[in-house]
Amino acid sequence: MTRLPSLYISHGAPTVLIDGSPAPAAWRRWAEARPRPRAIVSLSAHRPARLPGAGRAEHWRTVHDFGGFPEQLYRLQYPADGDRALADDIDRRLAGAGFTVQPDERPGLDHGAWVPLLAMYPKADIPVVSLPVLPAEDAATHYRLGQALAELADDGVLLIGSGSLTHNLYEVAWNAAPEPWALEFQRWMLDRLAAGDVDAVLDWERQAPHARRNHPTAEHLLPLFFALGAGGAPANLFYSGMEHGSIAMDALAFG
Repeated sequence: MTRLPSLYISHGAPTVLIDGSPAPAAWRRWAEARPRPRAIVSLSAHRPARLPGAGRAEHWRTVHDFGGFPEQLYRLQYPADGDRALADDIDRRLAGAGFTVQPDERPGLDHGAWVPLLAMYPKADIPVVSLPVLPAEDAATHYRLGQALAELADDGVLLIGSGSLTHNLYEVAWNAAPEPWALEFQRWMLDRLAAGDVDAVLDWERQAPHARRNHPTAEHLLPLFFALGAGGAPANLFYSGMEHGSIAMDALAFG
């Protein structure tokens, strides 16, 4: 079986599916050009936890974890099945890598997971297993999470980290021109990922320009390090953009 790359997808605002953004079409083109995964593992910025552990739902409920958007969004559903055998395998691999594991019994998929999946695999006919982001942990920890699960890619499992390359909701300006401080951070990160400079990327808080202005909290960037650990450097950028002044929409494949 062909080894699948791991992905980091900047999922944007939920409206990305209905507002004419070109990003979902780019995600779909990537999926259509690759072998169909037997299962998907999604580590989302919107599923926080203290400890790692695979989601164990047999059938996923679609969670509309946002407010104030058009009614059309709340009608969207992604009724994927889970995969408990894969969830058990993930937890064993994480424990074997030295992580303390806490199985995740939450029944819903957050929008960080289902928004890109609805664009990529709209039939919702591929089993999905969720993983949480760990906001109290750092880039290196999420990189090790990815490394612990990297071999799953040899067995047809698509590993996705879903977040946003930049994410400062305090400074979002709908339909505004890109902000220089967001563009500088985006370019720094993309250049180092393309060069395979893992050490610099993991040290982003000290080395990246405007690091904390782009990420007042890190939960939307941490899935990047999961994908990097799972697939290895360098990165292949298959979509890039900046929306609403400071929301990067970059999508990268690793491995």
